[in-house]
Amino acid sequence: MRELTTLSARELLAAYDGGEVSPVEVVDALADQIAACDPAVGAFTTLCLERARCEAIYGEFIREASRLFADAFEHTLDDPAKLVQLYAIVSTIRLFGQPRTIAEAEKVMNQIGAVYFAPNKELRLFADIARAGELDPLYAFSNACREELRLVRP
Repeated sequence: MRELTTLSARELLAAYDGGEVSPVEVVDALADQIAACDPAVGAFTTLCLERARCEAIYGEFIREASRLFADAFEHTLDDPAKLVQLYAIVSTIRLFGQPRTIAEAEKVMNQIGAVYFAPNKELRLFADIARAGELDPLYAFSNACREELRLVRP
């Protein structure tokens, strides 16, 4: 793969979808590029790399949790290794996240496990789940992220 900072948005998305790169790796590559070039150029007056890393890891968590929820809805947990990436992301969130964000991430992780071990659901039951308010299991997590990120605005 080419240097991350030379990829187009389309190429980055394809690399991310293919599991070749994470959003955090992209933020870190861009931060390195800025550190190497900006002293000569002086284009940045303020960098919000901490916020960018938080947004990247939270986005990565949302994407992975969504994928696992969809899988758990129709399948049992035949391979516990499916959860390893999610556990790794939650562990990263524990390093810097606010207590509420961490708690909501852990709730989502536990919900995914519960869905995997519950009986599989048929697609026709999807409407019942939506009416019961269980269709957006990431709602509280995303709200916690929004509140946390609001605190670290430049």
